[in-house]
Amino acid sequence: MRAILVPVSPAATLVEALEPVSSDPGRSAVLLDIDGTLAPIVRHSEDAQVPQATRTLLIEIARRYRVVGCVSGRRAGAARRMVAIGTIAYIGNHGGELLRPGATRPEIDPELARWTERVRSFAERAYTAEHQRMRVRHEDKEAIAAFHWRGAPDEQRAAQAVRELAERAQAEGFAVHWGRKVLEVRPPVTLGKGVGIVALLGADSLQGALYVGDDTTDLDAFRGLRELVRSGSLAHAICVAVSSEEEPPELAREADLTVDGPTGVRGLLEALL
Repeated sequence: MRAILVPVSPAATLVEALEPVSSDPGRSAVLLDIDGTLAPIVRHSEDAQVPQATRTLLIEIARRYRVVGCVSGRRAGAARRMVAIGTIAYIGNHGGELLRPGATRPEIDPELARWTERVRSFAERAYTAEHQRMRVRHEDKEAIAAFHWRGAPDEQRAAQAVRELAERAQAEGFAVHWGRKVLEVRPPVTLGKGVGIVALLGADSLQGALYVGDDTTDLDAFRGLRELVRSGSLAHAICVAVSSEEEPPELAREADLTVDGPTGVRGLLEALL
């Protein structure tokens, strides 16, 4: 199934498209990215908020579906604080952390954790006062160092400085990953949202799963779900792209459905109920 859903599409079309998941909620999973999906993108990521109307729908989804989770580049604990629903799962650090419903501590990939000090050491050496003057912001996510330039006075100059930082990271043996006006310096280990999704869903006997996301990191989630289908762990997977002015073109190409921004995501949640 391949379909493009835009705001003018009849509600019935979306309801029908989601039927492989919504027809059996007791054996289905609903997984969503946060920034740009549940919450609108804002100038400073720490200011992002999930609208109350969206959160209310997500609470109802959590009551009805077997597995509900948020999958984020943020730390799992930070994601939970932002969404503020304790009864769902949180996959953080792009698959490196899994915070199960009601748990107080996330499960952390041990291989990833072993790189924390090396990543932090790189960030301390590479992130300079000049980056700060350009308003490039460093985010310490333990085994991942993120460098944001959204909202910098001269975004083009800041982006060039971050590209140079990425070259240095690669020369020192780190992996780099680009998102929407953010660079992540990561350990050279297997890491991705799909890895976290497989860890969360692998032990469950599920019929279908839905994933919704807006950025290149969400391609890993799409591929993780489809791998579960290929392995026989899932019968159905629905991958949904959230459109925006910054949407990477490959996201829509790999998606089964497209919805229009966080408002479209809210309509999708309504259709699941």
